[in-house]
Amino acid sequence: MNLGFWGKLKKPIMALAPMADVTDAAFRRIIARCGKPNVMWTEFVSADGLIRADKVGQEKLMKGLLYSESERPIVAQFFSAKPEMIKRAAKLAQELRFDGVDINMGCPDRSVEKQGAGAALMKNPKLARELIVATREGAPRLPISVKTRIGYNKNEIETWIPELLKEDLAAITVHLRTRKEMSKVPARWDLARRVVEIRDEAKSTTLVLGNGDVQDMSHARKLAHETGVDGIMLGRAIFGNPFLFSNSPRIVSRLRRELWGKQEFENKNGDDFVRKKLEIMLEHTKLFEELLGGDNPIRTRGRETCPISNGVKNFSVMKKHYKAYANGFDGAKELRTKLMETKNAKEVENIVNDFLETI
Repeated sequence: MNLGFWGKLKKPIMALAPMADVTDAAFRRIIARCGKPNVMWTEFVSADGLIRADKVGQEKLMKGLLYSESERPIVAQFFSAKPEMIKRAAKLAQELRFDGVDINMGCPDRSVEKQGAGAALMKNPKLARELIVATREGAPRLPISVKTRIGYNKNEIETWIPELLKEDLAAITVHLRTRKEMSKVPARWDLARRVVEIRDEAKSTTLVLGNGDVQDMSHARKLAHETGVDGIMLGRAIFGNPFLFSNSPRIVSRLRRELWGKQEFENKNGDDFVRKKLEIMLEHTKLFEELLGGDNPIRTRGRETCPISNGVKNFSVMKKHYKAYANGFDGAKELRTKLMETKNAKEVENIVNDFLETI
C-alpha cells in the first residue's frame, strides 16, 4: 500500500473538509496562514468535465486545481462514475504534483448522483472499486483515498466499508450520516468506533477519519480519543474562524507575534481581534478576486496557458463567508448588510475601512 504523506502525519490527523464554493484556492491560502490543518483537499472537480470539456471549460475547471506550496500536503478530489475519466484526471493530478488523490463517494448533489457518481456509488460497490483501481493506475506514485458516508438510505458500514478496504486505500473519511439523512440529524459518532473495528478485523492499514458536527479542535481531539479514529475532518466549523486549526501553543504564539503583536490572542471579543478578523476577510476577498474572479494564468504540465478573461466563480460566492466573518461583535449586523450588497473587492475594502474607523 502506498501511504505516501499519510504515513508521516502525527495522529490524530486534523483535516479541513472539501466544501464546494468554500474551500477554494483563496480560502485555503488564508487557512494555511492563520492555522494550518495537517492536510487539505481541493473542492471536488468533475473528472469527466476536466477531460471532455472544450478548452474554455477545461481551463475553468483547472482553476479548481490551483494550489500553493503553503497548502501541502494537498489532495486533489474528483468525482466520476467512469473509470477511464478518473484515471486520466488522476494522471493529471500526479503531473501537477499533488500529494494525493481522493474520490468523492458521498456527495448528495442530485446532478452528481445522476451521473452515477458521489453518493450514488454506495449503491454500486463494484463500480466504486473499479474507480479506485483506475485512480491508482492513473496516479501510481500517489496515495489514494475516499470520502464517503455510512450508507445511502440506512447504515451500511458492515458491507460498504469492507468493500472499500479491499482496495488498500491510504485513507477513508467517513461522514457519519447516510445520504438520506443529509444534515437533518446529528452525526452518528457512535458508529465511528465500529468503522475502526471493521478496519482492524480486515487487518488493513487504511487510516480512518471521522467527519460530521465537529465543533472545534478540543471537540475533535475528544472524538478521536473516544472512537479510536486516526483523524478528524472539520468542515462547517471553519466558517468565520480562520484560526480553527491554530489551537496549539506554537501556532497561537506565532499568531500573537505576527497578527496581534502584544495583544492577547484570547481576547476574541476585543476591537483588535475584530480588526484583524476583518483584515483577513478583506485579504480573503482580494485573493478570491485575483485567483478565481478575474484574469489568471493557469499552470498545466509545467507550461503557462493563456489567462482566462472571465472568472470561474461569481463574486456572490464570498457572501456566505461575509455572514460568518461579520458576526458576534458590535455593529456586525449593519456591516453584514452592507457587505451583502458588494460586487467586488474594492467595494468591500471601502466598507471595511469605513467600519474600522468607528472602532
